[in-house]
Amino acid sequence: MAIPPEVLYKDIPELFEIDLGEALTARTEALSTFRELGPPDLCHVVKSTGRTGQRDLGSYHYVSGVDASSSASLAAYINSLTYAIEENSAWFSSTAKWKVRNGCYCCFNAFSRVDMRVDVKIPGGVNAYVIDLRGERHEATPEIWQETYVSALLRAILYSDDPTYTLEAYRKLDPITNAEGELRFLQAAEALFSKGWQVGSDPEIQVATVVSNHLTAGIMKYFGDSGRFQQAANMFEKIMVHEPEVSSLLARSYIGMNEEVKAVQIIANAMKETPQSYTLLHAQCDFLRTKGKYEWAVKLARQAVNCAPSEFVTWEKLTDLYIDLGQYDSALLTLNSCPMFTFNGRDAHRTLPVAKIHLPFTRAIGEILPERTKTEDDEADPALQRLPAPGLRGTWARAYSLLTRLVAQIGWDELLKTRSSVFVMEEEYRMQKAQGDIKQVGGNGHAASGSRGVIHEDGTVVQDDKASTRGIIAPPSPEPDVVPTIKISSDSVDLRGADPKGKARAKVEEEEEEGDIVATPSHLRNGVSALVEKPVQAAGEDKQDSSDITAVAQAEPFSFSNKRLCERWLDNLFMVLYEDLRVWTIFRAEVAHFKTQHVAYRKTGMEWEILGDLGVRLHHKEEAKEAYQRCLDGTRYSVKPWARLMEMYAEEGDAIRVAVYQYFKYTGFYEDLRV
Repeated sequence: MAIPPEVLYKDIPELFEIDLGEALTARTEALSTFRELGPPDLCHVVKSTGRTGQRDLGSYHYVSGVDASSSASLAAYINSLTYAIEENSAWFSSTAKWKVRNGCYCCFNAFSRVDMRVDVKIPGGVNAYVIDLRGERHEATPEIWQETYVSALLRAILYSDDPTYTLEAYRKLDPITNAEGELRFLQAAEALFSKGWQVGSDPEIQVATVVSNHLTAGIMKYFGDSGRFQQAANMFEKIMVHEPEVSSLLARSYIGMNEEVKAVQIIANAMKETPQSYTLLHAQCDFLRTKGKYEWAVKLARQAVNCAPSEFVTWEKLTDLYIDLGQYDSALLTLNSCPMFTFNGRDAHRTLPVAKIHLPFTRAIGEILPERTKTEDDEADPALQRLPAPGLRGTWARAYSLLTRLVAQIGWDELLKTRSSVFVMEEEYRMQKAQGDIKQVGGNGHAASGSRGVIHEDGTVVQDDKASTRGIIAPPSPEPDVVPTIKISSDSVDLRGADPKGKARAKVEEEEEEGDIVATPSHLRNGVSALVEKPVQAAGEDKQDSSDITAVAQAEPFSFSNKRLCERWLDNLFMVLYEDLRVWTIFRAEVAHFKTQHVAYRKTGMEWEILGDLGVRLHHKEEAKEAYQRCLDGTRYSVKPWARLMEMYAEEGDAIRVAVYQYFKYTGFYEDLRV
């Protein structure tokens, strides 16, 4: 279907429907799938020329930042779209003029789990109503409007700079433009604070609470990013009267205001009322870490784990502190105990086929951009593009960050030694199983063949029929002498081998419950994979019959009682880390070689960007900074290198360089390209 150019908006992105009204129908059907904050607002309009026989056109776009406090404010936004259509400059043209005939604005209420909708007819009236998860209509109440207003603001704040959240025709507006709007936000947030847990929380939080949810995250992000904690502190002080646990947020606000003494006093008083609050304990831990009191902080972190053992963040904090103290074996054991959750991304609309996509650019920036065509600078080595680490999300990404911090502190070889000293490795399991088989042949077959040995955190071993759910011992590899091979397919990758010197059997599986870790090819250049030793596989990964497991607690020269079983997800993360380190080692070796030969080392812009991201993941900031700068030397435009460099220079306190990069990001850089 051809879309005439005179029907398009001047500066607003939009998607044109194939069938009129299908976007609204799809949103209604998807309401029950929205889990937390919901997707950005949907604005749907019908454009018409008013001529008989001329077909009306339906278009829609997504938007955040619109004032959703009343039907009048949403109707005003739709009315503003009537002035955004491109006007025909030729006064004598016979082309019919397109106008917005009616519109519908949809805004999801994350508290009551309903969709607020405002229908506007131009000219005509305004009709506001509520659609529930079953698609039934209800009347809008003041309470529903207040919840909708706060929900829209939270989406605008939290979705604003999320690099993983991409959406076609997504228009982002400033949600709060003046002091009056900020005051309204605080008043509404205070009124709904006790309901904050209903909107959900970050994926790293297992259970949303009154202090760990999207509402508190939005408040701290909005005021924290601007360094204006006073307004947030004033609100938290009022709420703390009937919610003592809010003291952790109040203390963090005062620490952000450099009023540390007051923050400590608040925490001390609050701990008398709520000693089991892990958020309060974590606030103390963070404060003590800034003062270098790691021994004190780790005691509080252990207490936080006891208070909330099912939360990932408590184990993460304890692991972090063990790394600070240099207790790397304890850090690895604690990391292995982290509860991992299935990652649920941001709520989004279902993608529909469209008749046309209109994505206009901002004139001030777009006119100086070079013509966007795909060149060799946009290509990259497939081995770089298939690295699995960038695909990690939620708790899996956070756990991987801890693992990379460990390897940055002690190195890969020492990390493998620490791993083998605290976890049962496959070779050790084979030895133990062989000894058990010999005893069975000698008359010790009375051990219960259907039971499974489980090693608990205190080192004791008991028999448990449900041990299969805990990743208990794996059988030996049937191919102990196979040369490591690679099998690549669209849905699985097996890395195999069995060499007691280090090339042990490895298997990286892609499972939804394990964070969707995608395995990658194990070579970047032929003959250089030996630069980084492949990790030996830990025991406890494959399926087996109960009859294959012997009693593992029998007294032998080697005993499992002083070691733990490595979780499968952690074993997979070691393989992900191995891939990152191998590619990075090859890259640095090539750079050094080219320097000695006095030859320029060349990569495409995309490859430099990927290598920069890899350097950041592995905590090689200087090399990552160099890679991002090399990426900017080419003609390929990408926001990521600019943003990363600004973050790095901001951490270093180089404000002048940050300002220069911010300026050239939009002006001078592309002016130079055009010359």
